[in-house]
Amino acid sequence: MKHTYKISGMTCGNCKASVEKSLNDLDEVTNAVVILEKEEAIITMSNHIELEAFQKALPSKYKIAVKEHKNVFASVQSSNFETEEEKSKLQQLKPLLLIIFYIAAASILLHYKNWSWSEFMLDFMGLFYIVFSFFKMLDLKGFPDSFRMYDPLAKRIPIYGWVYPFIETVLGLMFLMRFEVNIALIVTLIVLGITTIGVTKTLLDKKSIKCACLGTALKLPMTEATIIENAIMIIMAILMLIGINL
Repeated sequence: MKHTYKISGMTCGNCKASVEKSLNDLDEVTNAVVILEKEEAIITMSNHIELEAFQKALPSKYKIAVKEHKNVFASVQSSNFETEEEKSKLQQLKPLLLIIFYIAAASILLHYKNWSWSEFMLDFMGLFYIVFSFFKMLDLKGFPDSFRMYDPLAKRIPIYGWVYPFIETVLGLMFLMRFEVNIALIVTLIVLGITTIGVTKTLLDKKSIKCACLGTALKLPMTEATIIENAIMIIMAILMLIGINL
């Protein structure tokens, strides 16, 4: 018999491998395949296994649940479920929104007496990179696996995922120190442009994966918010390149 289960808590390829091994180690499981993008596990078993047995076999960070199938006759229930799901998604995005708010607020306070759009954008971009790279540094081992799930360049060149947090740190320092700003702006357009292409494709394919923009320390869903944060940086970079003295 074969059943599909939902697995939460997975963020990278190592998580996928760990869950697959734990499930396959069960005596009555003949085969277990984990699909990271869908957060699913397809389990073939010789005899029925209770959900509690699966949960005990998994490390505590992972949660397993029976996959619910949509009922076409329960439109009201479906609508309520989608509403709750949206609320949950907004709650998950709360750390990201708060971080961007504080970065913007700090950048404004630095220049509110002698306002300059150019100086504000340079500090915003610098603080953005420094803060976001900090969260990625918290799990340098796990970040590359999550990042290559959607970044086209990281998929083709794995080492890029390992050095990306350091690229962000260097870019942040260049903006804050006003060092070779034009080079930093061009690199910003390239790296964030590539990532945005990957994020857009992921959303269009309706894949359910985690966003690695804040590393793996915070479990953020991949949503349109990722495109928006990249778009803000890309627009600022373009504005700075076409007119430093805005």
